Amino acid sequence: MSQSNKTKYLLLYLTVFNLAFAFSQEQRKIKIEYSGFLDRNEEKYPGAFIFTRDDSQQVHIIHDGVNMFCDLAIHYKDQDFVEAYGDVKVVQGDSVSMTSKYAEYSGKTKIAYASGNVVLKEPASTLTTDTLFFDRVKQQAFYKSKGRVVKDSSGVITSQIGRYYLDSQKYQFVKDVKLVNEEYTINSEQLDFYSETGHAYLFGPTTIVGDDSTIYCERGFYDTENDIGYFIKNSRIDYDNRIIKGDSMFFNRNRSYASASNNIKITDTINKLVIKGHYAEVFKDQDSVFITKRALAISVQEQDSIYIHGDTLMVTGDEDNRITRGFFNVKIFKTDLSGKADSIHVNHKTGLTQLINIERFNSKDAFAKKRYPILWNKENQMTGDSIHLISNTETEQLDSLKVFNNAFVVSKDTIAEGFNQIKGKQLFGLFKDNELYTIDIIKNAETIYYLRNDAGELVGIDKSKSGNMKIWISNNTVEEIRKINQIDGGTYPEEDYPKNETKLRGFIWRDNERPKSIEDLFIDDKPYTLPVIKGLDPYVPAEDFEDNNLIERVKTAEPKAEKGKKKAKNKAAKRLNIKEKLKKPIDSISVKKEKQ
Repeated sequence: MSQSNKTKYLLLYLTVFNLAFAFSQEQRKIKIEYSGFLDRNEEKYPGAFIFTRDDSQQVHIIHDGVNMFCDLAIHYKDQDFVEAYGDVKVVQGDSVSMTSKYAEYSGKTKIAYASGNVVLKEPASTLTTDTLFFDRVKQQAFYKSKGRVVKDSSGVITSQIGRYYLDSQKYQFVKDVKLVNEEYTINSEQLDFYSETGHAYLFGPTTIVGDDSTIYCERGFYDTENDIGYFIKNSRIDYDNRIIKGDSMFFNRNRSYASASNNIKITDTINKLVIKGHYAEVFKDQDSVFITKRALAISVQEQDSIYIHGDTLMVTGDEDNRITRGFFNVKIFKTDLSGKADSIHVNHKTGLTQLINIERFNSKDAFAKKRYPILWNKENQMTGDSIHLISNTETEQLDSLKVFNNAFVVSKDTIAEGFNQIKGKQLFGLFKDNELYTIDIIKNAETIYYLRNDAGELVGIDKSKSGNMKIWISNNTVEEIRKINQIDGGTYPEEDYPKNETKLRGFIWRDNERPKSIEDLFIDDKPYTLPVIKGLDPYVPAEDFEDNNLIERVKTAEPKAEKGKKKAKNKAAKRLNIKEKLKKPIDSISVKKEKQ
């Protein structure tokens, strides 16, 4: 075709098209705003006009606020459809643009399809993929041939399937989702990402792996701009040698801080320590854990674990210097040992456990002495201002006992109604096989003891005072008492013993306070109801991109052949193949650049 004929075609086409466009406002049609050259090829492109660029400018196509630029365009005027080849660029408004090697666009359905190095840019991020669908009615872009989104402050996100909602600036990534930045990597089944804020919503099994922490959840939120996260449903944080689990968890990477609520379990894998409760805070850099709401610490041992409960528990120190502290109404339970105190201090390295009565020294209560720290070993009740219990960290056996100030040991006589009692300023005891076998009473020692023969018959009642006293015990029975610098007392027949002197001054029998099981540790606690966690809503699957509305638009837009033009109709239909592209796996679609 000669150059003059091409020019005539172009002028005729533009005149007819503009007239049709002016008189048809109900359905705006695709308009060729600029073209260097016009051509026709009825055999290859029936009913289509072919536009090519000139040396100065690309072909410019507009439709309802969208501008498209390309090197070559094939326009099916009757179907209101255009194909674009070569450095294609689509611009919507002043904020969204898309470039590709090839694109198709239907003015009837307002659906665009692009392939070949597709790049979609919006103010906060850039999406690259091989093939992309863009629905202008729903203002959504969609790919299922792998995509990559870059947001400088958040990182790089890749997935097999993705959708972008222009109105809300939201991405929805599905299948093999990965977000990577310098500090951590997120792997998830589905991730909803808001590009403006950098907020990510996580659904399905998800891990967030950093240099010093690993997070797992099945529903969660992560602020990629501020490195703050919130996780629910099977959530877990691994901090070096600590594993933290809870129904609801908060995480701040910048502060190396985490908190958790409801059904919390923190496991110290190095020191074999487990902490439970319903509210906890973890400060990684300070190697500290704070836990309350039915707090329980379990020192796991092969032979017999130790359980500690208090209003508040704290675990501090690195793995080689771990300390457990308990505050207010603390109780301890072990099969052969239990106790109570206002506070407790456990050094896991040295095996030293201290039971301390803080409240007593500030209390005006005349009966505050009832709150002395107390230990029970077998049938022996021991009290004092403070109690130190030393364990062998290698054998996990009790080693020794120290009671400072107001030391008092009581055991109920096996037959009579009386009580065996030992009292002094300080007490030092040694254990064998986790049972007391020697006791040293230092200064102001006093005793009341029911003496029995081998047959268990009562021989007499011993009541005496001395400077110091040493006692040997076997099978919970006193075998020998050695009194040093005895001041007063002796052994009396039962009938001659004064009835009003059966108890030493300061005697209190507290067996009703003794924890005899793990459940007893909580017996004084008020009923606790777990708060309802209101957080992230369950995942609601989005409607398919190719929903009924879209399918109906495509179906309505399909070309209809006039009588006797079936062949032309079929050729045109092959060009308008958006419907088929939506049905086929994207990986199987190949777009070849047409020869000009």
